[in-house]
Amino acid sequence: MYRYDEFDRQFVLERTAQFRDQAERRLSGELTEEEFRPLRLMNGLYLQLHAYMLRVAIPYGTLSSKQMHQLAYIADKWDRGYGHFTTRQNIQYNWIKLEDTADILQALADVEMHAIQTSGNCIRNVTTDHWAGAAADEIADPRPVGELLRQWSSLHPEFSFLPRKFKIAITGAPNDRAAVKVHDIGLRLHRNAKGQAGWEVMVGGGQGRTPMIAVTVREHLPENELVPYLEAIMRVYNLYGRRDNKYKARIKILVHEIGAEKFRSEVEAEYARHPHQTTEVEERELARIAKYFAPPRFEKLSRFVPQFEEAKLKDKDFGRWVKNNTAAHHVDGYTIVNISLKATGEIPGDATGEQMRVMADLAEHYSFDELRVSHAQNIVLPHVKLSDVHAVWLKLKAHNLAEANYGLVGDIIACPGMDYCSLATARSIPISQAISRKFADARKQEEIGAIKINISGCINACGHHHVGHIGILGLDKKGEEFFQITLGGSSSENASIGTILGPGFAGHEVPDAIEKIVDTYIKLRSPGEEFLSTYRRIGPQPFKEALYAAA
Repeated sequence: MYRYDEFDRQFVLERTAQFRDQAERRLSGELTEEEFRPLRLMNGLYLQLHAYMLRVAIPYGTLSSKQMHQLAYIADKWDRGYGHFTTRQNIQYNWIKLEDTADILQALADVEMHAIQTSGNCIRNVTTDHWAGAAADEIADPRPVGELLRQWSSLHPEFSFLPRKFKIAITGAPNDRAAVKVHDIGLRLHRNAKGQAGWEVMVGGGQGRTPMIAVTVREHLPENELVPYLEAIMRVYNLYGRRDNKYKARIKILVHEIGAEKFRSEVEAEYARHPHQTTEVEERELARIAKYFAPPRFEKLSRFVPQFEEAKLKDKDFGRWVKNNTAAHHVDGYTIVNISLKATGEIPGDATGEQMRVMADLAEHYSFDELRVSHAQNIVLPHVKLSDVHAVWLKLKAHNLAEANYGLVGDIIACPGMDYCSLATARSIPISQAISRKFADARKQEEIGAIKINISGCINACGHHHVGHIGILGLDKKGEEFFQITLGGSSSENASIGTILGPGFAGHEVPDAIEKIVDTYIKLRSPGEEFLSTYRRIGPQPFKEALYAAA
């Protein structure tokens, strides 16, 4: 795991001191809210419906147990005893007092964390595959590149005031778990015909009011050219991106309006103007960073562990959880443990301070002191011995963290919605809770199989509803909340934007509507066929008939 160097430490401490002064001037009335707003946003502080919200960066989703303990401490001391893990692998605190914010930033700095560039028209927190460095299908761990991009993008003098916010996601595996095709820039590692690793560079993806899938501008970029090539992309965007209309300011609009070929040629021309592109400095820095991400000292173990197999047979609940919530590790005798923050009827992504401490302790004792945050709002222990999995499960079970629904219908992604967010037009949380209760039966969830339900409380799509297999968008209709349903979205390597089925539903009607969709799928699927494959095979019409025929 990366550790701050002297520059990082000094940089974060100075920023904390600067913000303390700014907050004091706001509290004294020396600064108006209008004057203070850009200053607080540069430090991840939002003014929401009921209180300030602080968004804390978790670069490439990686945490140590010490850092998770500190997040728990902040939740208990300065919030209401919990935090909300987000779709950008960050954590948000929703009940922050302005007078406490500088102390919180200092507490974060004490464990090499911060809230810088979690807001504003800049390059936001770089996200990656939450199984990075552990997954059996991985070509290479992308997190060293993620750290290089974090350093490159932090307060970059040319890209601190972009036309609009900017998001980058990277994956080192052929199976995309980082949603790279719906980001401003998506990076995916490939090997060419000669076996050489290189990055596919995709640009112009995004969700919000104009959802788009990214286009590829380079099929195979050598790693030592990555940063200068991204600089060329950013310069083109900074030059041509619109600043007169924030709804048309994202890079996806620029790519769409001038066309992929024109955009690609502009980037290549900008790249060619700088002959110093491939630098030894960047290669040396990446090599330095990579040492911090060296694999743990795994033991040489058998892939078959008798006590683990016996525990699965003896306890059906444990066996079900193993089947759904663990994933193949690249080292024999180890597994990836996915901790669902989606207990039935609870708020997706929320974790109490006590639960954070439990997960931190488990990471320290059983996962080489490492945790990950997923963009599906769950927590991952990336390196757990098979012989330790039952002990981990028992501890999780005792703290309401052993829901066996990872990747199933109960594993719902949802934004905070109108319960917290000043931009929202409808509530997401009650809808997610009601659907969760509707499908609470574990056997029913397994019968349904892999399915992703994503809910957003407004068109900004923080709940990623556009790429949910079933997407739900909350809107305001003459002062009443109603919910539009889309089908067929995906954030995987075969990404797609969901299609609107028809008229929306009142909030209390949504769980039954989702049940009708699921029942239609079960009725029409082929043996072993998952929901998305069935939808792509039969199209929307059978689902429309199930929902609207009797209307």
